[in-house]
Amino acid sequence: MKPLLLLLALAVPLAATTISVVPVHEPLSMHGTDVDEGITETGEALQATVAARPMALTGAFPEVLVDAIRSPHKLPTNNPNYKIEEVNLLVLCNIGITAETKEDGLHVALNVSQLAVPEGVDLTARQVLKLALVAIRKTLEDYQRPQSEPLQVQVAIAGVDDGTASLKDLETTYKLGGE
Repeated sequence: MKPLLLLLALAVPLAATTISVVPVHEPLSMHGTDVDEGITETGEALQATVAARPMALTGAFPEVLVDAIRSPHKLPTNNPNYKIEEVNLLVLCNIGITAETKEDGLHVALNVSQLAVPEGVDLTARQVLKLALVAIRKTLEDYQRPQSEPLQVQVAIAGVDDGTASLKDLETTYKLGGE
């Protein structure tokens, strides 16, 4: 009987995954609240902010960090009148985000093919993307801080059409760490 149990135990693959608790910065709408963020990292006073929240993630880092920036987010509240179900601007505005590590660094794409700023969110598409760029950079800076090698980052705006082609000028490239 023991050899049979040993054989069965060896036949079942062991799934070992590492779960890491990490800060993920998200572009958040503050619609439905009574405050503006003041002057944000984008240089404008907006009813929006970039804030970090801890997340337990597994997968390929740093790609999974970038993917997590677009996680659904309902703000916890103690006020029964606050009924906002979603505050993550990437979710609200249907902006996709993907990341892939290539030989020359991390390639991030913000897909605006389905972009639509909902009524009640007092922001332009450009402002939303600027906040997303800040969230990406801050998330990757936190990740990169303890790393020994620099990380080259390229952020592209994908899925543009005639109405959104001007957003391509927000594309950026930068290096984190290794200074």
